[in-house]
Amino acid sequence: MTYPLIVLPFLVATVVVVLTTAGHPRFARRMGASAIAAGILVTLTAVFDNVMIAAGLFDYPEALISGVRVGLAPVEDFAYPVCAAFLVPAVGVLLSGRNGSARGRSAS
Repeated sequence: MTYPLIVLPFLVATVVVVLTTAGHPRFARRMGASAIAAGILVTLTAVFDNVMIAAGLFDYPEALISGVRVGLAPVEDFAYPVCAAFLVPAVGVLLSGRNGSARGRSAS
């Protein structure tokens, strides 16, 4: 199985959950923070993946990646942090329910 095929379910799940949540006002307020977080995570991924690959800790067989690289890191590696930056807040909004977050409710 190739790395693009491994990434595909994560991308599909992220798109489905984000689109399901996109109309929710609490999620709309978090989109900016998600975009900033995604930018930071992509930068960190670029730096540390390139360092680890250059150090010989691991490598990706050319036959299993798309061939597009950012430095030494395959572009597929960048899907995970982007998905996490948008999927985690979207799931949080979905799980918080319609009445707001659990923090805002009384324990009676």
